[in-house]
Amino acid sequence: MGFRLAGIGLIHGNGHPALSDLSLSVAPGEAVALIGPSGAGKTSLLSLLGGALAPSSGSGAVLGHDLAQAAAPAWRARIGLIHQAAPIPPRQRVVTAVLAGRLGRWPWWKGLISLLHPVDIPGARAALARLDIADKLFVRADQLSGGQLQRVGIARVLYQQPELILADEPVAALDPTLARATIRLLCADAAERGATLVTSLHAVELALAHFPRIIGLREGRVQFDLPAAGVTPALLQALYAGEAESSPLAAGQAQQLAPGSAANDAATRAACC
Repeated sequence: MGFRLAGIGLIHGNGHPALSDLSLSVAPGEAVALIGPSGAGKTSLLSLLGGALAPSSGSGAVLGHDLAQAAAPAWRARIGLIHQAAPIPPRQRVVTAVLAGRLGRWPWWKGLISLLHPVDIPGARAALARLDIADKLFVRADQLSGGQLQRVGIARVLYQQPELILADEPVAALDPTLARATIRLLCADAAERGATLVTSLHAVELALAHFPRIIGLREGRVQFDLPAAGVTPALLQALYAGEAESSPLAAGQAQQLAPGSAANDAATRAACC
């Protein structure tokens, strides 16, 4: 099961309307990229899908769960959350942080034991190895760089093996080469397991190169929902209008990143090879 949203509105406690009349359906196993300027509602949408926020209006269901109802721990355990800044306690060891991915599926006593003595060291090491940081297995979180912490958060979700992965700027702290490899890994893992993947990205070139479906958000509304090949320079320029200085489309990048352009074709070849 994927998710469906119908006429969703979301107003934060300060009165700010984060989402407005948003309708969206994503089928099981789809890989979708969310793009748009800062403040477009990407993080709010992911938080709503993960149960951290409740809709102010409209209706929706995620993995068969009605968003109007209280979220049960068993449902939350089916969703993997990747944060831009991994919420890992500074003194926690990496192995413990990765194994926490399955706390929602373990009995309470197993989770407690794992805090004292990791119960699946080989499993944690294997997840970290997929991100080339297996050597950090017993290192404390406060001894890692921002990029390493971000990869530990991704390893936790890989170990969790959820049905739905919600990734909020999962490669923001990584260099371009690592970012491409990590996005490729997330897409491959989701495809192999038939999981649904929804990722917000500021790097438009990564979205166009790796995701078959692109959703453009602006001011809490869907501006377009298209196959990557259908995202034109005009659509991108309209999406990021007024964001010229901070936008990933500044200085003519909209033309360069459009599907079929030489720059985007080169980026796609580099990502896929």
